[in-house]
Amino acid sequence: MSATDTPQVHPAWLPDAAFAPLGSRRVLVAVGPDAGPVGATVVDEVRRATAAHGGSVTVLAPSEALPDAASVRSHDLVLVVASRAAERDSGAARQVPPPGRAPQPPHPNDALVAVATDGALVAADGAPGLSPDMFVRVRAGGTTVVVAGAATGLLYGLHDVVRLGEDAFGDDAPPVRDLPVAPVRMLDHWDNIDVHPVMGQVERGYAGGSIFYADGRVREDLSRVADYARLLGSIGINAVAINNVNVHRTEARLLTDGLADVARVADLFRPHGVRTYLSVSFASPVVLGGLPTSDPADPDVQAWWAAAADRVYATIPDFGGFVVKADSEGQPGPFAYGRDHADGANLLARALRPHGGTVFWRAFVYNHEQDWRDRRTDRARAAYDHFAPLDGRFDDNVVLQVKYGPIDFQTREPISPVLAAMPRTRLAVELQVTQEYTGHQKHVCYLGPLWSQVLTFPLAEDATRDVAALVSGLPGRRDTPSGELPAGGVTAVSNVGDDEFWTGHPLAQANLYAYGRLAWDPEADPVALLDEWIGLTFPGADPRVRDTLHTLMDGSWLTYEAYTAPLGVGFMVDPGRMHYGPNVDGYEYSKWGTYHFADRDGIGVDRTVATGTGYAGQYPSPWRETYEDLATCPDELLLFFHHVPYSHVLHSGTTVIQHVYDSRADAVDVVESWVPAWDALRGLVDDRLHARVAERLTEQVRSATEWRDQVRSYFFRKSGVPDASGRPIY
Repeated sequence: MSATDTPQVHPAWLPDAAFAPLGSRRVLVAVGPDAGPVGATVVDEVRRATAAHGGSVTVLAPSEALPDAASVRSHDLVLVVASRAAERDSGAARQVPPPGRAPQPPHPNDALVAVATDGALVAADGAPGLSPDMFVRVRAGGTTVVVAGAATGLLYGLHDVVRLGEDAFGDDAPPVRDLPVAPVRMLDHWDNIDVHPVMGQVERGYAGGSIFYADGRVREDLSRVADYARLLGSIGINAVAINNVNVHRTEARLLTDGLADVARVADLFRPHGVRTYLSVSFASPVVLGGLPTSDPADPDVQAWWAAAADRVYATIPDFGGFVVKADSEGQPGPFAYGRDHADGANLLARALRPHGGTVFWRAFVYNHEQDWRDRRTDRARAAYDHFAPLDGRFDDNVVLQVKYGPIDFQTREPISPVLAAMPRTRLAVELQVTQEYTGHQKHVCYLGPLWSQVLTFPLAEDATRDVAALVSGLPGRRDTPSGELPAGGVTAVSNVGDDEFWTGHPLAQANLYAYGRLAWDPEADPVALLDEWIGLTFPGADPRVRDTLHTLMDGSWLTYEAYTAPLGVGFMVDPGRMHYGPNVDGYEYSKWGTYHFADRDGIGVDRTVATGTGYAGQYPSPWRETYEDLATCPDELLLFFHHVPYSHVLHSGTTVIQHVYDSRADAVDVVESWVPAWDALRGLVDDRLHARVAERLTEQVRSATEWRDQVRSYFFRKSGVPDASGRPIY
């Protein structure tokens, strides 16, 4: 890993030692004639690993035929691109079914990949091809073979071998096919070129400044971006938007006179299979073009966007497209001209269409000037109310980007009903890797389990179709001409900055890693992914290191929830500290919404159809009925959907108020136990890393204690009900 800063940039989950099992072997690489820069990356990675660990590599020229059986058998690992590639297959091609799922039938690609008699590699000319991102791995006759549909698939297959380590070179094993479920796996960077007076350089960023921008411009030295691209390629991320969705005047100019610098960034992402996107301002025709309007129906506006797209693709031929936040939180949009979101999105989509580009249009739209006195207003309803009526009106190169919950990346929310309401629209689910409401990357909070629950939640079609299927175009509903749901993908807000550990808190690297792996395979076990990250990041570490990290991180999301957000209540955070730390009424009487309605008698927001805002009615069955009924609403979401007395008994058997008291106190005990556990690893991990984590744990104990004492005291003062355990309340 190259480094431009002092001290050296941490290698995250790609330290040289993680490549030792591969790098100590004899490797044959055949990337094919159309390998391009990604194929060169595969070769470079193998050469680097073998040079560091004593192995050897043979690279076949594009015109060279595959070697004979004896030559294949003389290698421990063969990496090869199939002779032909077909269009994208569905996720049903995955070889090994997840637990509880029925095995998939044999796939026609079986004929393409085999280690035949005598160990020769066979590529059957008549066999169907592999999709570009897909690879097949097989172990036979002492040789591990990875065959991919294109260079990108080979890069992913290479890192699959790295993750397996020595297990990739064990006993013979049948073919394992792997491909990403989501066609687009994107990270959105909320980075500003100019330092915003309120939000700073990286809005909602907790790891230093931007890796892209410094001193009011794109950095001259982009070596950190090159290192970052390598990290992303290794976990299957294939799209990155490099500027804030809140597009300010300087950032807007990336679309025009900043294009040459955007091209420099794209040149660094391209070798790792990552396409570059820009967040753009809907007002660009006015701000950049000098037009009097940005009305989607105006021919001059349409011509301006078409010309802008032409310029972008002339500079960056593989440019991905635009990300747009419109008519939300003060950002300009089509509402100003009496148009709707479909009108606005289609304007940009038609400009991008000749070039194969895509618009990711965010569905985070609500009234941020609401009157807290008006209980008819419910921020949770807003996205559905705005977008569900527009289903079927978006062009097919528009992806509607929907936050996973209806509010705003809270510690826990119900899944957004918009994801089930638009079967004729391409959808992407949006997650947040940066820890805005989960501890600012000062707290250990491994989010893999949260995202796993989101992606595998059976939201639609009588609870038979999960979120990952809805956003990934997997076969099912037959509303579309192809007989499949339109494909969108998975997106998330990035958590990296120019900090030496990338994410500020070294353990927050696990969230970036798990996001990429779950975007690839939403059914992956998040606990197994945690252990995978630990093994790669700390290769060869003392077992005490692995055990301690697992203890700290597995369950840390639930621990964080326990000392912060009771039973589905969100936004009890401090607006004055950028959403860090407790402030139970911080947003309760504000224009941004009301979130707990606590009074002397009870707590919670009534979102039922019968007596509340009606939000529960936006869900399909059975979730509409589940959330509507107090008897069936899950405890963890109870106060999101219902206002109940403090004496209400949960399914767990305890009262609401005692749960508030117990969960906060018990969680602080857990966090306090992490400090000596981590301290015991002094000398077993890098000193700088140990010191950074120790410092963050000290802050987490302080903050968790503050949360405990404020929340417990607040609700005691509201309810007058004492803590049955007798623990102190202030």
